[in-house]
Amino acid sequence: MAALWLARASSQLARRAARRLPARHGSGEPTSPWFLGVVPPPALGSPAVEKSRRGFCSVRRFAGESSAAAAVDEEPENGFVASDQQAVDFPGGKVSFVAEMNFLPDSMKERINCYRVLDDDGRTISGSRFQEVSKELALKMYTEMVTLQIMDTIFYEAQRQGRISFYLTSNGEEAINIASAAALGMDDIVLPQYREPGVLLWRGFTLQEFANQCFGNKLDYGKGRQMPIHYGSNRLNYFTVSSPIATQLPHAVGAAYSLKMDKKDACAITYFGDGGTSEGDFHAALNFAAVMEAPVIFFCRNNGWAISTPTTEQFRSDGVVIRGQAYGIRGIRVDGNDALAVYSAVHAAREMAITEGRPILVEALTYRVGHHSTSDDSTKYRPVDEIEHWRTERDPISRYRKWVQGNDWWSDAEESELRSRVRKELLQAIQAAERMPKKPPVTELFTDVYDKIPSNLREQEQFHGYNHEAPCRLPN
Repeated sequence: MAALWLARASSQLARRAARRLPARHGSGEPTSPWFLGVVPPPALGSPAVEKSRRGFCSVRRFAGESSAAAAVDEEPENGFVASDQQAVDFPGGKVSFVAEMNFLPDSMKERINCYRVLDDDGRTISGSRFQEVSKELALKMYTEMVTLQIMDTIFYEAQRQGRISFYLTSNGEEAINIASAAALGMDDIVLPQYREPGVLLWRGFTLQEFANQCFGNKLDYGKGRQMPIHYGSNRLNYFTVSSPIATQLPHAVGAAYSLKMDKKDACAITYFGDGGTSEGDFHAALNFAAVMEAPVIFFCRNNGWAISTPTTEQFRSDGVVIRGQAYGIRGIRVDGNDALAVYSAVHAAREMAITEGRPILVEALTYRVGHHSTSDDSTKYRPVDEIEHWRTERDPISRYRKWVQGNDWWSDAEESELRSRVRKELLQAIQAAERMPKKPPVTELFTDVYDKIPSNLREQEQFHGYNHEAPCRLPN
């Protein structure tokens, strides 16, 4: 049907062009019109034409029009602008035709700006606009950032001591974790990558629950079947971490669309690194979300490195945020080491996603101060002075602390007490998790996938001497 409409539209353009051409030599007949197809166009106003046009055009139109099309006040019925510089009402809005051949540039002349609220010394920038936070919220954000930092340090040391098999830190990205989580609602669904334990910490996951998962004991909600740091909690709307890169992005769009169908006052948010944008799932998810107008926040932690691959070897575009425009998605670039900027950006993104029914892309510029994981030595591919610069000069916790103390909300004595208390609680949690006498039973290998265990798995149970009759029991 679209072909019929296009053929008809082409014939209209040809007739107008023919009227401007001189008559054939020796004939009073105008030049014959040309067609893009051999099928005669349907009659104007016919059901076929109207149906094809309705199905061909998108619901959400482009924000702008091309120059010639913008000058037209009324949309002609045939879809073309009656002027010397003609235009077609193509899906999304009018597009003008021009005689000059121009290719779009490969990049913008200037890089996209980065939104920030606090300068490097923790002072609010003059004229900055941000979401106000109360003293109570500000202090909770700070204490959770410190808690996350201490948790990473001690668990990393535990792995080096051989007490757990693997660990991965969020050093340098504490503001992204905590500030973004603070801007969300508890009904919002989180689909993490693996460097967002602070989001789960903010939602109420205890230090003991973190320790149970890392040690894989019988209280581990994953029942020892996941490697350390693959946290998850149904109770806190936090999907279990999955190692494959970017697979959570399309899932987040589906979750967001389900919230929209159920008319929930909530959104989904999914986190990923700059390396994840090199995966096909990133592009599929953005297009899926834009077309379905799903209330989802795509939060990219652009920390400059996909393990040992720098962003300069990943893509030629101006970072990640620019890619949203290609899919019709609104976006913002934010200083990922500025807690107030991250909080304000995600707070606004959530509001737009829910009230306007649209996806939002957030790119947070930050730096991974620690190694990629306990299996990595980043000094083999990054200059040590570069790491040290970000650790000392651009530390998000130090910057935010200066702002909190500048408001007379925090003191050195409170800082010392907090760090001592958190360290003590965490060491106790590790000792309790490590001393747990029993691991999850082997029979748990057959649970949590099927509502009723199928016959082939039942046969395996019996072959190995198990007789497990319990139904599926999902983790909390």
